[in-house]
Amino acid sequence: MEPDIEGLRAFTVAAEELHFGRAGARLFLTQQALSKRIRRLEEALGTRLFRRTTRAVELSEAGRRLLPEAIEAVAAFDRAVRSVRAQDEPLRVDVYDERFTPLRLVREASERDPRVRIELSMRQGLSVALPALRRQEIDAAFGRVHGTPGPWPDELAHRLVHLEPLHAFVPEDHRLAARSVLCPADLREAGIAMPDPAGAAEWRDYLERLAARLGVPLRFNAPAIGLRHLVEQFLAEKAAVGLGEAAIDVTGSGLRRIPIVRPTPLMPWSVVWHRGNPRPLLRAMLRQLRGCAPPARLDPEVWVPEPDRIAAIKIPV
Repeated sequence: MEPDIEGLRAFTVAAEELHFGRAGARLFLTQQALSKRIRRLEEALGTRLFRRTTRAVELSEAGRRLLPEAIEAVAAFDRAVRSVRAQDEPLRVDVYDERFTPLRLVREASERDPRVRIELSMRQGLSVALPALRRQEIDAAFGRVHGTPGPWPDELAHRLVHLEPLHAFVPEDHRLAARSVLCPADLREAGIAMPDPAGAAEWRDYLERLAARLGVPLRFNAPAIGLRHLVEQFLAEKAAVGLGEAAIDVTGSGLRRIPIVRPTPLMPWSVVWHRGNPRPLLRAMLRQLRGCAPPARLDPEVWVPEPDRIAAIKIPV
């Protein structure tokens, strides 16, 4: 049995996290699958790389010696793979989900610059897309950059590119359906019911901060798979309201979309990319995605979470 690159990759991530659960999440592996890869590597090398107790994971002496060489080996492998890829292949961009703004943003960028061809993925959360970005398996991803698990990776850059208003969605026979706008008092009385964000930790954090800011009860249902499932969940609510982007088209669905005022919640969408990604097409796409500024702190008409407002920094391309 010989050491393989996936075993070395699993080892380097586990050595960085010193937590097999977090390392597995970064690699889209179960903790059991991660442990199996590292065990195979240890068997191939004939030595233990970690010391595991019920309370901690530590590198063994052999693991400490291997780590710098393994990091370089994985980096060299990734560079070799990138070197043989066609420079004009489509950009691999994660747009979060079909029902959100990023899909429109990349379509408009492509229309403005026909060189920018996109191969889409929809991982349904920036938190879920970050490991693929760090490994440069994808070129860019969209999402809210605050509220993701752990510290922000230094190798990833981001730029705030859009603030999308959130509206309330209710069935046509809902008691609030006739309202032209909803204010926080209406939401406090009705409550908010949303699909569970699952792996999108940043979206859960946003909703929890919004509910706390407005003093509104918040309940999570089963995760929604696509727009149709989202509409079905909102239609099933007879008391609470759902929230979604203002741009969502629910014509003919049986739902009514109602603006929320004083304040209007704004969803901050950022584009994220690896600082070391050399692809000219990525730079071309980034040039089409102009940065935007967060609202003023004392603006009573709109709301974004405080971390998003104070940390929105335009990063030059």
